[in-house]
Amino acid sequence: MSTHSSGTTETGTDTSDVPLFVASLGVRWRDLDAFNHVNNSSYLTYLEEARLQWLSHVPGPWFDEHAMPVMAASQVNYRRPIAWPAQLQVQLFCERMGNSSMTIAHRVIDAERPDQLYCDGHVVMVWMDPASGKPVPLPEAIRSTAG
Repeated sequence: MSTHSSGTTETGTDTSDVPLFVASLGVRWRDLDAFNHVNNSSYLTYLEEARLQWLSHVPGPWFDEHAMPVMAASQVNYRRPIAWPAQLQVQLFCERMGNSSMTIAHRVIDAERPDQLYCDGHVVMVWMDPASGKPVPLPEAIRSTAG
């Protein structure tokens, strides 16, 4: 995990806090499109992988049969194409915490050139009861880790 400050993204999102988590990922050949750069859908896969890696490090239960996270919204601002080969860092930040939801800001940068921003944005995760489909309070493990 990284412990350095990142500043403000081009969209004005404040990411000066220490990241929740930093995932190191390599660009795979299969991530490329016909223009020989990473396909836009692969960015979402990188972000999903980073969130799952973060959640796997959360101490304590973050889901059970009555509370599971679902994606409510996502915003990805594509700043520059990613070419192969590349090593990436996906930085996650807690942008907002509500009663049942959490907004996770993200930045994808070049691992060897941290000033090279490939994308930024955020996702909104809502914890819900899968049986009822209704929102439930955020698990304490998420609150204490991200708060």
